[in-house]
Amino acid sequence: MPTAQALALAQERGLDLVEVAPTAVPPVCRILDYGQYKYELQKREREQKKKQKSQTFKEVRLGVKVDVHDLQTKARRAAQFLDHGDRVKITVRFRGREISHANLGRDLLMRTAELLAEHGAIERQPLLEGRSMYIVMGPLEKRDRKTEGDGDAPSETSASTEPSKGGDTIGDAIAAKAPPAPAESPAEAATETPAAKGS
Repeated sequence: MPTAQALALAQERGLDLVEVAPTAVPPVCRILDYGQYKYELQKREREQKKKQKSQTFKEVRLGVKVDVHDLQTKARRAAQFLDHGDRVKITVRFRGREISHANLGRDLLMRTAELLAEHGAIERQPLLEGRSMYIVMGPLEKRDRKTEGDGDAPSETSASTEPSKGGDTIGDAIAAKAPPAPAESPAEAATETPAAKGS
């Protein structure tokens, strides 16, 4: 139908001629009330936004000399963000000459990631930008609810969040951290027992 004829038909009915598919060949137009059409489009967009899972970006800032208890508090807050479905950026800021010990910042970030292992996974490995280093953690999509219901076994988070006895700050604790002694296997214990009895 020619455009002029379609416009005349729309005016006769007291409605508007609205192009609904401009990319089609030929373009598709409809005779309707433009105000109502616009309202329906906006309503549809709002419904689509509600259905979309909104994911915000939260940030937790740490210092290289952060106290162990402060680290636990910030880790708990980050865990809440992750459980809520938000992505978390954990940043360590270096002041003065602390930048020369970037390895302490990396260790601190990895320790924080270990504390949050049950709540999220690392999306971006430690990255140094200017005077700060950060990692990005995202929430776990599928969490195993059955393991949370078991009250017999202690959770890894509670065991790992105990304060380290290496020093007052997390930097001292990481620096004083020594590798654990290898555990004695039962086979070695069995071979040593007869020798001890013979002597």
